[in-house]
Amino acid sequence: MRNFKPFICAAILCIVVFSGCQKEATTSSLNSADKQGKSSTVNTVVLKAKLEKMLASLPAGYEKRLQENQNRFLKLHPEYRALVQRAIVPTICNDYTPIYQWLDGQLADWNNEVFFYAALTGMFDFPTYDAYFFENSSANQYFGVNGEYTQKTTKSFKDLQRFWNIPSQGIVLAAMHGSMLRDREKLIRIDQIYWGDSPEVAAFWADFILTVLDLFPQYRNGDHPIFTFNAFATDAFPFPPFGNVVDKIVMGDGIIDGYVGLGFGDVASQAVLAHEFGHHIQFKIGVFITEFTPEETRRTELMADAYSAYYMSHAQGAAMQWKRVRQFLEVFFNIGDCAFTSPGHHGTPLQRLAAADFGYSVANDAQKQGHILTSQEFAALFAAKLPTLVNP
Repeated sequence: MRNFKPFICAAILCIVVFSGCQKEATTSSLNSADKQGKSSTVNTVVLKAKLEKMLASLPAGYEKRLQENQNRFLKLHPEYRALVQRAIVPTICNDYTPIYQWLDGQLADWNNEVFFYAALTGMFDFPTYDAYFFENSSANQYFGVNGEYTQKTTKSFKDLQRFWNIPSQGIVLAAMHGSMLRDREKLIRIDQIYWGDSPEVAAFWADFILTVLDLFPQYRNGDHPIFTFNAFATDAFPFPPFGNVVDKIVMGDGIIDGYVGLGFGDVASQAVLAHEFGHHIQFKIGVFITEFTPEETRRTELMADAYSAYYMSHAQGAAMQWKRVRQFLEVFFNIGDCAFTSPGHHGTPLQRLAAADFGYSVANDAQKQGHILTSQEFAALFAAKLPTLVNP
């Protein structure tokens, strides 16, 4: 099994040395496609010829584009940057945790050339951008590549709305699917937002993505979990000329697949959703990030962890057995986030588990077991406890 940490390092090296990888991609990567999978030899030859022609006519400045995307990728995904740093200078954090081991297995048939094409185009972030900007309605949403998590996710969302005392009817529950990578119009739209390309150049890159999806089975036609390995919450803001982005929670197929693959299908979607709902509580009562610093990000993430654990273990909430919830949270939190100076720092695994244990204890030790604290009351208790939580 390929270790995820060296894979990321090698892949990022491929981005940095873009000219050499591009040349290699036009030969070994294309030749490897026959070995990895297309049923029609004729179709593969046609696709190879098409891709080679596109590679020969890449728009001016693509080298700069690739370098920019390396920087963008590492900025938006500090966990990967931390993996690279720890590969060079190991720390006491365990960065090769069960969820990364699972993802490593999913990437076993990837090589640097496959990563190269995804990095060149921005495919890693396109599904996130599409969901972030354009999934602004709960109607017709499904969760999981085949909708397999829909019932549990939507029920949990309704339960969270009932449980917490915030105005939440306007919050959209949306899905992030890698299938958007197969939609040419969506690709063009996101390319223009992501890269600032003209419609003509955006159309070129959309066709490029569709071609590599057809040629390389490693991408799973866009459904590979690495493209949707995330969940997030956002509050509303204007987004001209497209209208407005609404209050929403976005659940990626890939992140839930990972935890289900580790045996946490009974807990995963509810716990992840409860954490993201915790951010909406922060939006509504005015305790979200006041400045983008490691300390502020950590505070808001630990608070969301505590909100989630309180709901999950409360008799009037999900009412789950705490031992089982904590087993999941140990995996969910133990992602090796020791990037203490990063503005995206979520807190160490020990800090996050301490916050979750605090949320559980508030629910378990309550004199009136049927009573639900208001979100403001819970926030006050958390604020008083925070100094202890960051030094567990």
